[in-house]
Amino acid sequence: MLIEFKSVTLERSGRTILKDLNLSLVQHRIGIIGDNGAGKSSLARLINGLLTPSDGEVWIDGLNIAGRLTEVRQQIAFVFQNPDNQIVFPVVDEDLAFGLKAILPHARDRQARIMEVLGVLDMQDLAKRPVAQLSGGQKQLVSLAGALCRSPKLMILDEPTAQLDLRYRNRLQSILSELPQQAIVLTHDLAMLETFERVLVIDKGHVVHDATPSVAIAWYERRCQA
Repeated sequence: MLIEFKSVTLERSGRTILKDLNLSLVQHRIGIIGDNGAGKSSLARLINGLLTPSDGEVWIDGLNIAGRLTEVRQQIAFVFQNPDNQIVFPVVDEDLAFGLKAILPHARDRQARIMEVLGVLDMQDLAKRPVAQLSGGQKQLVSLAGALCRSPKLMILDEPTAQLDLRYRNRLQSILSELPQQAIVLTHDLAMLETFERVLVIDKGHVVHDATPSVAIAWYERRCQA
């Protein structure tokens, strides 16, 4: 997908969060890094219309989000940092089915899609598990499964490894490396981005660096040490 920011400014509660962004994002794997409060999450939420620009326009594959929000959202899945903000129902397959009702009206089709996605993630054994019995890493994978069930073209993941132990962090990285969907990942886990095609560094609402992972991460680390 081609994601375009055209002179985008975002203000909230009288404060400028993002200022005059002009971006064209088309790479298969894009990382976004920066200090807390730099504007990373706000930038990501503009892509699927969770936030609306105060000025400027966001376009997805030639569609202006302002006028085609429903159509755009059907192509994009957002995975939040805290899976408890995303998981609603008490049993895994019930939660996954809820997000599919508008897409697949027949229960048999929904269940087939759910098991297909859980199979891809090697999580079939969790289908009937109560969410309350899952670990943090398992919940994060359920959130990812919920996003994938909708067959999006673009995945946006906000700090996906923040609450994971090393085992689940490595598992998530392996899964992401094999998914066919385009992905934009916001993270402080710099090592996760080493195989990506492009990394943006955000600071105080501006893109202050934009390069390949090795160059962008090295620049950001030097900046943090200065």
